[in-house]
Amino acid sequence: MYLKQITLTNYKNINSKTFDFNPKINCFIGNNGVGKTNILDAIYHLAFGKSYFNPISIQNIHFGTDFFALEGRYEINKKEEKIICSVKKGQKKTLKRNGKAYDRIADHIGLIPTVIISPADRDLISEGSSTRRKFIDAVIGQTDSEFLRNLIEYNKILSQRNALLKFFALNQSFDADTLEIYNEQLTLRSQPIYERRKTFMEHFIPIFKERYNLISYNQEQVNLSYDSQLQNISHKILLEENLSKDRMIQHTSCGIHKDDIHLLKDEQHIKKFGSQGQQKTFLVALKLAQFEFLKEKTGVAPILLLDDAFDKLDQHRVSQIVSLVDQNDFGQIFITDTHEDRTMQALSNTKSGYELFKL
Repeated sequence: MYLKQITLTNYKNINSKTFDFNPKINCFIGNNGVGKTNILDAIYHLAFGKSYFNPISIQNIHFGTDFFALEGRYEINKKEEKIICSVKKGQKKTLKRNGKAYDRIADHIGLIPTVIISPADRDLISEGSSTRRKFIDAVIGQTDSEFLRNLIEYNKILSQRNALLKFFALNQSFDADTLEIYNEQLTLRSQPIYERRKTFMEHFIPIFKERYNLISYNQEQVNLSYDSQLQNISHKILLEENLSKDRMIQHTSCGIHKDDIHLLKDEQHIKKFGSQGQQKTFLVALKLAQFEFLKEKTGVAPILLLDDAFDKLDQHRVSQIVSLVDQNDFGQIFITDTHEDRTMQALSNTKSGYELFKL
């Protein structure tokens, strides 16, 4: 699988551009602000039906225009596939595959396995648990449609339960039977989600450790730890025990929407005890492990997007990353960098073909 061509129209700061790509490595070189990241985001957008950096679709429309359109031509299983994503002000987003619109964007997820490594990934370390949950859910969701469906339904029911709790508080009322209906619907989905996340982490952690060790030359000991309220008690009991609290704070305080992934170096949180270079290596290893997991589950090498991924890394680690992605088990790769010399040095020993785009 690879992306043969992409056309961007009125997307962010790009009026109209078409690029034809190498099946292996494609590099975008240029100063900050010229649109390198926006091209990678357009590739991501076609794979997931939304931007990686700004999921509010209308805000991705080029200033002064009223729509954007992205068109990608792929080779998938030796067959050409055309994906078009477009948004017009005042209208619903449209995502089409070979001219036929999807009823649900979720049905598109997994067709084009894609992994992005970006400076924005720093949020996985610096931000709260929801960011780390979204990361693992996005990985699982690309290979497990039932998990994705359960998660979407769980979040919808959770929102409805929270609205009901606010209604009770506002009207100084309470209806235990109605609340129990939402509790049953939540618990019906929370246990499978928890079990799937747990199984995923058991599989994912060894892959992550191996990738980190390859990049860092075994210089540090790292680990991931999955933390869930459902590890020792059922969600049903948790909801019963926390009913008074939930009514007081007017939202649901327990469940798989509180799960977290602890990112550890030498059994301490890397946020507090890791250098910038170690944190960047940690994030790159997470994403390369995501790549390996998706490839193993789908049998297809995902598209790999490296957005300024070499920043804050020494040349040895940069070269090691490129040597990893240059192996035959990797597919198509897109790289952005402000330093042409750094990229060219890293590519100097590559065995793959590559295309260089200077913006």
